[in-house]
Amino acid sequence: MAQLEHSFEQETVRERAHRRDLRRDAVTRTRQRRKAKVEQAQKLRFLMLLLMIVLTVVGVTVAMFETLAWIVG
Repeated sequence: MAQLEHSFEQETVRERAHRRDLRRDAVTRTRQRRKAKVEQAQKLRFLMLLLMIVLTVVGVTVAMFETLAWIVG
């Protein structure tokens, strides 16, 4: 009977450790997914910012030369 109780205790300890490991792994995966999602959003925002800057530069350059041609011409 004592050996059966001891075996049960050991199994309980192993199951608790296994559940703790599973929980820790799940938290780690969640953090990795969240980090990847944030990085992807940051890349997209950076590309949009770069695109808007380029379009602004092109627009200002065209407007400047059009105005210069209107004044000179």
